[in-house]
Amino acid sequence: MNPIVQGLITIVIGVGGCIGYFYGANFVLDRFIFPAKGKNAGQNINRANMVRPWLFLFPAMFALGLYLVYPVFGSFFRSLYNRSGNDFIGIGNYVTLAGDEAFRTAFLNNVLWVLFVPAVTTFLGLVIAQLTDRLRWGNIAKSIIFMPMAISFVGASLIWKFVYANDPDIGIINAIRVGLGGEPLDPLQVPFWNNFFLMVILIWIQTGFAMVILSAALRGVPEETIEAAIIDGANPFQVFFKIMVPQIMPTIVVVWTTITLLVLKVFDIVYAMTGGNFGTEILPSYMMNFMFRDDGIATAVAFVIMIAVMPVLIWNIRQARAEMR
Repeated sequence: MNPIVQGLITIVIGVGGCIGYFYGANFVLDRFIFPAKGKNAGQNINRANMVRPWLFLFPAMFALGLYLVYPVFGSFFRSLYNRSGNDFIGIGNYVTLAGDEAFRTAFLNNVLWVLFVPAVTTFLGLVIAQLTDRLRWGNIAKSIIFMPMAISFVGASLIWKFVYANDPDIGIINAIRVGLGGEPLDPLQVPFWNNFFLMVILIWIQTGFAMVILSAALRGVPEETIEAAIIDGANPFQVFFKIMVPQIMPTIVVVWTTITLLVLKVFDIVYAMTGGNFGTEILPSYMMNFMFRDDGIATAVAFVIMIAVMPVLIWNIRQARAEMR
């Protein structure tokens, strides 16, 4: 079937199905379950109005249950079985992970990513947002800084492979190193520090995102508070860090947590740059090593990643609820 025709049919069926569901659900509710007639008409109307929101929520709740809740529980139970999926071994896969040095390395590397990338990205985005708002050509600078957001992680990794190339005629780092009299080396094979070289790529990509969001928040700071601080003798650094930053702290938290969640799921950069070699393994790339060899181990790693993400999500939700009060 022609893809265009297939797309149109899908749209018609999807939109038509939604309209049909809502119309049919309301019709059944008002006509047969709680009819608005007879002695109990008023009571039935109130009951119908209490049930009606759940009718609207049901499709979304069903989809979330089918594609989110069920896979979570399914993955957990799958992680309790052996490689073939036939024998129940309890927490055997988790014990195996705990004793695997490669898993511990991947976990510690993930901790480094979580501590370093969101902090540096948010700080750079905040500083750049403040500086570019004071420049005439600030919008041009923002466009240039935001441009890496349009590049895929794999594309960005290929760009930075040239930056990190051990050939001084190609790699900028080695060109500088040789120019200063040193010997060329491969930055991606330097133990421990190669993880930070990989983090720079994600920081380069996400700084534009942080800058745009924080720039909008900074523009929303009331001018009266800034003018009052200046009159009281505050210098520019005090105005920025003690007056403006505290007022946009909720936005900073949102940016921080968003980038943190992205970091916990990042895979493309490590896979494209090093394949997880030279001590750069992280949990998603470690999981991929077992994806087609041992489903039990792979799903156990996936569940560990989910557990690592949960505290960030819960904290973010609590912060959002606190702001709404």
